[in-house]
Amino acid sequence: MTRVGTDFGGDARFFRETGLAAEIAELAEPVLSELGFRLVRVLVSSRDGGTIQVMFDHAGREVDASDCERVSRALDPTIDAYVPKARSSHGLEVSSPGIDRPLVRPSDIEAHIGHEARLELREMVEGRKRFRGRLEGMEDGELRLETDLGGEAGVVVLGFPLTMVESAKLVLTDELIALGQARRALAAQAAAEGESGGENEGSARAGETAGGDIEPDAGVTGSANERPVGAGGKRRRTGDRME
Repeated sequence: MTRVGTDFGGDARFFRETGLAAEIAELAEPVLSELGFRLVRVLVSSRDGGTIQVMFDHAGREVDASDCERVSRALDPTIDAYVPKARSSHGLEVSSPGIDRPLVRPSDIEAHIGHEARLELREMVEGRKRFRGRLEGMEDGELRLETDLGGEAGVVVLGFPLTMVESAKLVLTDELIALGQARRALAAQAAAEGESGGENEGSARAGETAGGDIEPDAGVTGSANERPVGAGGKRRRTGDRME
């Protein structure tokens, strides 16, 4: 993936697509924003003969099946109009991130402090590009991760400038599953209270979520008409170690 600059504009995405996925992301972001959603990422794959996956979320609530339908209806003609060659050979799939979600914004990291994550870096640090550990949040523009380097180094807290992070994703753990269940329960409770609230019904319905079991990395998904139509330790700044 392409490098990004050091300024991400507050809570802007630090994950960046390339190629066709980048073209579609550029189209999708304003459409999602107008509907009140945020782009998580776009993936283009050969799955099922060719699939464009647009992953999105909402800053204040869970995404439900009706949201996927709205987004699919809005994106399908947009992609058809501006990237017709891609849409003629790829099906469109829209989905929410799921609980072991990609982390693409500083707020994603802050919202999951204490949970495990995997990082893929653009450059080698401590002799490797992949790290796993517990999120310590953001500090001075860096993603902080508590990780065990083994040997004499042991457990350390490393700071990764966001410009170095190729990708970041939560690891599915019991604690993360419990967090996801708690969030769904709260959303369901809010929706139920809203439905019985009379004049507040409209605003409450905006918080409804789909129930059901939680599946790893499988949020709510919807597809457009798929058609080929036309703990502690030493603290270091990894940026200081790079040449």
